[in-house]
Amino acid sequence: MPDVVVVESPAKAKTINKYLGGDYTVLASFGHVRDLPPKDGSVRPEEDFAMDWESEDRGERQVNEIARALRGARRLFLATDPDREGEAISWHVREMLARKGALKGLEVRRITFNEITKRAVQHAIAHPRDLDAPLIDAYMARRALDYLVGFTLSPVLWRKLPGSRSAGRVQSVALRLICEREAEIEAFRAREYWSVEGRFLTPQGAPFSARLTHLNGKKLEQFDLPDEASAMRAKAAVEADEFSVLSVEKRRVRRNPPPPFTTSTLQMEASRKLGMGAQQAMRTAQQLYEGVEIGGETVGLITYMRTDGVQMAREAIASIRDHVKDEFGKDYMPAAPREYQSKAKNAQEAHEAIRPTDVRNTPEKVARFLDDRQRRLYELIWKRAVASQMQSAELDQTTVEIADPTKQTILRATGSVIAFDGFLKLYREDEDDRAADARAGIAGAAAEDEDSRTLPPMRERDPVKRGEVTASQHFTQPPPRFSEATLVKKLEELGIGRPSTYASILQTLQDRDYVKLEKRRFIPEDRGRLVTSFLVKFFERYVDTGFTASLEERLDDISDGKVDWRAVMRAFWEEFKKAVDATKDLKISDVIDVLDEELGPHFFPARGDGTDPRACPACSGGRLGLRLGRTGAFIGCSNYPECRYTRPLIAPGAEGEGTTGLTEGPRELGRDPASGEAVTVRRGPYGVYVQLGEGGTDEKGKPTKPRRASLTRDMDPDTLDLERALKLLSLPRIVGRDPESGEEITAGLGRFGPYIKVGSTYQSLEPGDDVLSLGMNRAMELLAKARAKVRFLGQHPKDGVAVEIRKGRFGPYAQHGKTVANLPRNLAMEDATLEQAVTLLAEKGKELKPLAKGRGKAAATKRSKPNGEAAGAEPSAPPAPRKAAAAKPKAAAKKPAARKAPVAKKAAPRKGKA
Repeated sequence: MPDVVVVESPAKAKTINKYLGGDYTVLASFGHVRDLPPKDGSVRPEEDFAMDWESEDRGERQVNEIARALRGARRLFLATDPDREGEAISWHVREMLARKGALKGLEVRRITFNEITKRAVQHAIAHPRDLDAPLIDAYMARRALDYLVGFTLSPVLWRKLPGSRSAGRVQSVALRLICEREAEIEAFRAREYWSVEGRFLTPQGAPFSARLTHLNGKKLEQFDLPDEASAMRAKAAVEADEFSVLSVEKRRVRRNPPPPFTTSTLQMEASRKLGMGAQQAMRTAQQLYEGVEIGGETVGLITYMRTDGVQMAREAIASIRDHVKDEFGKDYMPAAPREYQSKAKNAQEAHEAIRPTDVRNTPEKVARFLDDRQRRLYELIWKRAVASQMQSAELDQTTVEIADPTKQTILRATGSVIAFDGFLKLYREDEDDRAADARAGIAGAAAEDEDSRTLPPMRERDPVKRGEVTASQHFTQPPPRFSEATLVKKLEELGIGRPSTYASILQTLQDRDYVKLEKRRFIPEDRGRLVTSFLVKFFERYVDTGFTASLEERLDDISDGKVDWRAVMRAFWEEFKKAVDATKDLKISDVIDVLDEELGPHFFPARGDGTDPRACPACSGGRLGLRLGRTGAFIGCSNYPECRYTRPLIAPGAEGEGTTGLTEGPRELGRDPASGEAVTVRRGPYGVYVQLGEGGTDEKGKPTKPRRASLTRDMDPDTLDLERALKLLSLPRIVGRDPESGEEITAGLGRFGPYIKVGSTYQSLEPGDDVLSLGMNRAMELLAKARAKVRFLGQHPKDGVAVEIRKGRFGPYAQHGKTVANLPRNLAMEDATLEQAVTLLAEKGKELKPLAKGRGKAAATKRSKPNGEAAGAEPSAPPAPRKAAAAKPKAAAKKPAARKAPVAKKAAPRKGKA
C-alpha cells in the first residue's frame, strides 16, 4: 500500500502527488481539522488550562478519509505548512487518528518544505523529523491566551458597554494605536512658517535654485520666519545683494539594496506599491506559493510566505548571483554574497525570506500564466529578491552654498547624481513609494525631493546672477493616519503579534465596525473609540504596548523550549482574573461618566463663536452628554425625560455620503470601448455601484434599465478605474473548466456577495478573494469546500435526475430537483443511501420556495429550512443596486400575539456571536 502524505490544501495535494508518484497517496486536511468550540469553558484555568477540542463535520470527514487511506500503509507523513499553525494542524491530525486507532503499527513523521518544487518535496521526504513539541506548546499557549482574553473580556464589554462587539489580545492594542493617532490629529494645531528661495544662473548660464539658510549671520530654524512680514524682510535682504559661490562640497555615498521580503514587509510594500490590502496580498501570495499551471504542470513560484526571516538558501543566492552576472554584467554583482539579519523585534528567522523558487522564472516569462494581481505581486517579490544580491548604488551628492559679500546672507542648494545605479537598475523603492503616495492623495507626495535634483558645475568664488526670489507660506502637518502598511510596520517595531496574524487582525477591526479604511488610511469609528477608552481606563495593562510585547517574548520563549507554557499561562491568568473581577461592581453610569469626560472633546468640539458645544438645542438649560441604550451609545440631554432630544454619535450620512465624492451625483470613469456609453460610479440608497449608460427603450417603447453592478466590500469607490468597472459590468466571467465534470466554472456577484459556480454547486468567496481576478487554483480550493457539503448519491430511478445529500443550517437534507426532505436525526450524512433518500423524498418531500425578490434578509429568514442553506444553494443574481430589507413594522396596537406562539416554538434558538 502507498504511504500517506497529509497537506493542508487540495491544490497543494494535487501538485505534490505529481512530484511523488504512485508510491504515495496525498490528501488534504483543508486547514485545521478541529478547534476550541466557541463557548465558555473550552479552556479551564482551574484544571491547569485543560482544553476541549471539537471537530466540525468537515474536519471529521477529512480525518476519516485519511484513516481509510492508512489501512495497509507503512508510514504517515504530516506535511502541513512549515510554521506554528502548520505544526499544530499536524498535531491535531495525529491526535484524532490516534483516538480512532488508525495509527497502530504505523510510523508517523513530520516533514516540511519551504517551496513546492519537486526537489524540495523529495528532499523533505528523505529527511523527516518528529513533531516539534515546543512549537506545539507555543500554539497551545497562544490559542488558550487568545481564547481566555476574548471570552473573558468580551462579556465585560457587552455588559458594561452595550453595542460593543469584542476585544482581543492584539486586536485591541492595534485599535488603541489607531484611536490614539486620531486623537493626536484632532489635538494638532497647525503652525505657520515661511521659507525664501531664489533662482540663480551660473556664469555659463545654467539655472539652479537655492534656499535661504542664514540671515544676518544667524542660522534660520524652521519657525524663525513665522509670518509674511518677516518673510518679506528676508526676501528683500536677498534681493538687495549680489551673490557668489561660497563653498562646493562633494561626496560619494553608497546606498545598499533592501533585504528580500518577510511577511510584514511584503504586506507593507504590496499596500504602498500595488494598493493591495494585507488579506489580499497574503491570499495572492498563497496562490503563488501553491503553484500555477505552466506548460501543463503546476509550478510553485515563491517560497513560503509566512516568515520573519530575511536570509536565503545558499543555492538560491548562488542562482540569483549567476542571473545578475548574466543579465546585468559582472559590475552589478558584489564580490561576496550579501547576508541579512532581521531588525524586527522578536524575529525568530525560522524560515527563509520570501523569494522566487527559480530565478529563471522571470516576471516576463510567467506573466501570461498569471492573473493581474498574481503578476504584479510576483514581479515585486522577484525584483526585490534579485535586487537584494546586486551591487550597491553610488551617488555623488553635492552641496553648494552661495553668500553675499559680507557672508551674512547665505543660501544653500543641494542635489545628487547617480554615479552607478547598481540595484536601482532593477528596484527603485523610494520612487515607487512617492508614486504610490501620490495616488493615495498624501499631502506633499508630489513635491520635488531636493536631494534628487542635479546641480550644474560650479566652483568657489564663481559669481552667480540672481533671478526671481520667492517667499512661500507653509503650515506644519498633523501626524498621518495609519495605513495598512504603516500600522503593520508599527506593530512589528513594537514586537506586538506575529506577522502571519496581521492581515486577519486588520480585517477583524473593520468587520467589527471599529475602524473604516478610507483612502487607504484607517479612521476609528466612534464605536472603536468607546471600546478603546473603556479598555484603557479599566484594563490599561492589557492594551499597553509594552506589556503586550513582553508577553510576545514569553510566547516566543515557549517555542524555543525555554519555559513551560502552563507556567506562562498561570502568571498571566492570575493578574488578568483580578482585573476582570474588579469590574463586577462597576455601574454602567460610572462607565458613562468616564467615557463622557474622556471623549468629550471629540463628540463636542469647541465652537468658533465661543458658545457651549454641550448646550441642548431643544431645551433651555439642558446639557448634552454621552448616554447608553440597549443598542449602544448615543448623545442625549440631561433634562430627560422632560427633554427627549437625542442624536446618534455619527451624524447622518457621515459613514456613507461625503466619503466618496458621490453626494452630488454620478462620477464618470470613462466610455465603454464597445458601446461608447458612459461608465459611471454612483451611490444608491443602499450602496455604491457602477452603471453603463442611462438605459433606453425596447422595441415596444417600454423603458429598459441600464446595466449595473454593485461594488464588492473591499473596493474603494475613490480609486475605482474604468478597467475594473468594465470587468464588474461583464460579470459573470468564466474562470476555467472543472477537470472532473468538464463544466465551466464561473465567478459572479449574487445577492449574498461574490461567488463561484460550477453546475449546480455554488460557493461564496472569502475575504481577500477578488471576483475579478480569481484563478483556477483558488476556485478549485473553494469548490472543494462546497462539495464537502454536498454528497451525490446517484440518479433518481424515475427521471434520472441527481439525488444529493446536502448540509444545511438545521442539519443534512436530501434534494431531488426542487424537492427536499430533512434527514432523520439518527441518520448521518455519510451513511445515507440512495434508497433511503428516495423514500424520504417520496414520503416527506416538499417543494423549494424561491427567495422573494427585493425583500433582502426579511425574505431570506422566512424561507423553508433547506432552501439556500447548503453550499450548493444558488445565490440569486442581483440587479444592482437592490433595495435593502424594509424596516420591521411595529406591532399593531392591542393585537394579541398569542396566535403566533405555536409558530415561534418551532424556530431554532438563535445563537449570539462573540
